[in-house]
Amino acid sequence: MKILWVKPGKLLPLDTGGKLRTYNILRHLSARHQLTYVSYYVGARDETYEREVFELFPGAVALHTGASTSPLGRYLDYSRRFLSGAPYAVSRFTAPQVHRLISPWISERRFDVAVCDFLASALNFPGQLDTPTALFQHNVETILWQRRAEQETRWIDRVISKIEYEKMRRFEPVQVRRFHHVIAVSDADRAAMKSMVEDSHISVVPTGVDLRQYHYDPNAAPPAPIVVFTGSMDWTPNIDGVEFFCKDIWPRVLEKVPEARFRIVGREPHARVKKLASDSVEVTGSVPSIVDHLREAAVFVVPLRIGGGTRIKIYEAMAVGKATVSTTVGAEGLDVSHDRDILLVDDPLGFANAVASVLQQDGLRRRLEAAAAATAARYDWSVITEKFVEVLRTTIKAAGRSPTPVESTAMMQT
Repeated sequence: MKILWVKPGKLLPLDTGGKLRTYNILRHLSARHQLTYVSYYVGARDETYEREVFELFPGAVALHTGASTSPLGRYLDYSRRFLSGAPYAVSRFTAPQVHRLISPWISERRFDVAVCDFLASALNFPGQLDTPTALFQHNVETILWQRRAEQETRWIDRVISKIEYEKMRRFEPVQVRRFHHVIAVSDADRAAMKSMVEDSHISVVPTGVDLRQYHYDPNAAPPAPIVVFTGSMDWTPNIDGVEFFCKDIWPRVLEKVPEARFRIVGREPHARVKKLASDSVEVTGSVPSIVDHLREAAVFVVPLRIGGGTRIKIYEAMAVGKATVSTTVGAEGLDVSHDRDILLVDDPLGFANAVASVLQQDGLRRRLEAAAAATAARYDWSVITEKFVEVLRTTIKAAGRSPTPVESTAMMQT
């Protein structure tokens, strides 16, 4: 099968869930199919990155589309695009260079199937999709922005999030309908998109885990009562999550387990995250290996209140055999069950009690560890990629029932 794959942003380093999901599926696809991967990115030209992508996926195309990534540059860019009908989360990733490159490929049908990876890439695809094309939805963006608008603490961020939500609420359904098929990452996301398009138009390909890298040792024991959170620490849902944990949950854990320590592991910690550091809270920043920190954890926590899609970090922690405590939003869409292989708690007191119980009760911890590893073992990326290939074949069949050409020509002005 000849596959065209278009994704915004750099794929490397593999430091976000979206990157990990894409990379692992591409890795397995390229072993058995003819893959052309188009990676386009903003910021300074990075020839090293372009070489690395080509080495990973021969035939790949890396496009530098310019634009500033500084905070000031982003605000200026947002102001310039404010009147656009498209949400800024989409318009900032819409590049004429990408559109000019892939449009003739789509119209001339050089590929059996194409993948628009993330909604952010949607406007780079031509309005008439002559090649069967799937939209890979890592998140339902409308829900993500609605939750951000409800939870943002700074007034300016709250206003911007509300504006983005209103734009996304109008934009996303149009795009979901125009692609031949939509790939969701969970049943929850599929259900959320039923109001946008008929159910038969959506397939679910669940989140996976690399079992070569993340594996369970039943004889291992945590060296100390260490509680770990991992993630990109410049991402708003993660920032909000660790602030919520440190303010409303962690003090209650310390009352029961004074020797406990909380470790926030992840790249580019925001200033709000750095302020959380204390005698009992460590902020690591980027680390050479997430696995090493997971292995030291007695409890893995996911105290997220906003966000969408599914959290790869949970399956990674579970594959290593870690007792995990999460909010329902944090574990949304994953094949997990409360008190079977994870503890799901939303209120601060209950969350704190769950963490303390795992730290204090070896029997509970070991039971959750074994069950977690058993669940994650069913989701190796090789298995997930086979499901993805099946959906690509469904996309090719669905192309016979042509979607409505894009109704957002005006948005291309972005």
